[in-house]
Amino acid sequence: MTTFDERERAFETKFAHDQEMLFRVTARRNRLVGQWAAEKMGLTAEETDAYAKAVVQAEFEEAGDEDVIRKLYGDLVSAGVEVDEATIRAELDSKLIEARRQLIEAI
Repeated sequence: MTTFDERERAFETKFAHDQEMLFRVTARRNRLVGQWAAEKMGLTAEETDAYAKAVVQAEFEEAGDEDVIRKLYGDLVSAGVEVDEATIRAELDSKLIEARRQLIEAI
């Protein structure tokens, strides 16, 4: 095997690892923001767990964060919580930092 092949394989491995970490961070962020929203809506512990899982599942509807934002906004407004998209986006940013920190600490 040549040095070029070894470098190519190393880059592919790093890319796969980075993509897996991005997926894990995003899923954890969505779970955390789901818990935040559930607290705002006054859900029970069991309902909070189920809701956080539903927010994680919402990520798979389309690429990007818009599907998650749409779900959170719709659910919060339906529950009578005063919130706007800017607040949700800010919370997503905050929870992204927390999710990264949690995953780094877990390693």
